Amino acid sequence: MALPDLIEIIPLDKPVRAEITVPGSKSITNRALILAALADGEVTLEGALWSEDTQVMTEALKVLGFEIKVEQDPNEFCNRCITVKGLGGKILPLGGTGTAEKPLELFVGNAGTAARFLSALVCLGNGVYRLSGIPRMHERPQAALFKALRELGYRVESANDKLPVVIHGQTRNVERGTRSCTVSIEESSQFASALLLCAKHGGWSVKVVGENAEESPYVAMTTKLIEAFPWRGGTFQIEPDASSGSYFWAAGWLISISHQIKLILQNTPKWEVPILLREVHKKLEELNIPRHNYELPVDERAIQVSHWPQSGWQIDAEFPVFIPLPRRVSREGQLGDSIMTAFVLAADVWGGLGLEPRAYVSFEELGRLRVQECERVVAMQTEIKKCGGNVEEVVDSLKIYPVTLHGAEIETYNDHRMAMCFAILGLKVPGMKIKNPACVKKTFPNFFQKLAAPPPKGLGVEIRDGHTGRKLEMNELFAE
Repeated sequence: MALPDLIEIIPLDKPVRAEITVPGSKSITNRALILAALADGEVTLEGALWSEDTQVMTEALKVLGFEIKVEQDPNEFCNRCITVKGLGGKILPLGGTGTAEKPLELFVGNAGTAARFLSALVCLGNGVYRLSGIPRMHERPQAALFKALRELGYRVESANDKLPVVIHGQTRNVERGTRSCTVSIEESSQFASALLLCAKHGGWSVKVVGENAEESPYVAMTTKLIEAFPWRGGTFQIEPDASSGSYFWAAGWLISISHQIKLILQNTPKWEVPILLREVHKKLEELNIPRHNYELPVDERAIQVSHWPQSGWQIDAEFPVFIPLPRRVSREGQLGDSIMTAFVLAADVWGGLGLEPRAYVSFEELGRLRVQECERVVAMQTEIKKCGGNVEEVVDSLKIYPVTLHGAEIETYNDHRMAMCFAILGLKVPGMKIKNPACVKKTFPNFFQKLAAPPPKGLGVEIRDGHTGRKLEMNELFAE
């Protein structure tokens, strides 16, 4: 049964102890699929994410002639063991390569990784390829990547340097030597990653420029992945997605701290709560209650994420370090997509605990959020304000002040992270309803099942049909 188009999250009335598994990293899975296709031999990707974004990548590779076997992962329902028979840099579609009159069609949905990585990959094939996606994907930037591909000598046809695009590939001529290009990552680091993934087989030398080019965490992920990959065949383990895990670290903080404060302030009038913020930590110490459970060792935290990434490849693996929130967080150098999880924590009077009254968290360098699944800077502040939040936009920064929030019907803009962020806020804020919750299928199809499953494998949250108030069963909570 499909998820209703509107659901309501019922707040938890007490803390829970849980150990949650989250699906594999989308960023690593789609990079690894490209590398497996380029490998000399058969590569099995274990723990690979199986969601909308990775499915469109897998289907596109099949269209390009790669033999792929997909098997269920016994440890996580939304993971798969994916075996790819690499062709060592060749592209050999079973139905033949495309022509100028009839290009080979590749559909990328709204997957930025698929759109960018496949644009580089098809350049290695001796044919003509057309890449297209959903309308939002046709709005997202591609110009810097297309410019770099043209510098390398490939014919790239696009009316506005966005999708849809027609790319004329050509097999490598060793006699031509190495070809060079420069790519800017100011709008997306995926442009550089796309080129780097295929550089060895294309004979490309890639210079990366743009803001903090040498420190880009996603470019570094790509480089490290290339170094660690079993190029002659073998097995490669995909680690859990740290962005997806951030929701459960946030849930642990929000649920536990709100419960602790309720014990202290249960008889305090609402208008006096801001005055007592300065005294909260002192009161916690006097009552011998831990300031927050993130000062406890990892294995003692109330909500844990199993097999938390330790490779250093995912910038969002640092998310637990940012709880309680500092006064400043950067999207460029400190957190990736999990910064959106931090937004909703900062907006709530208890989620943002640790700040002085009238203080705020400054979220900075948010430009790239504007050109992702939706215009996330506008979307987040619009929906936080809808819940009574206090948000100020200053250029590419948001100042978010912690206040007492109320429930609202949240527009998700077909953005999976919007849905998941506000669902976590609903664990504490009554009346939180999520529109189009099935958009989580992009990266985390069983997210709402994880919320609803009984502890310790889930949080035991009651989720209702937002129209009728009927409690939804587990089989109704999968996004497809």
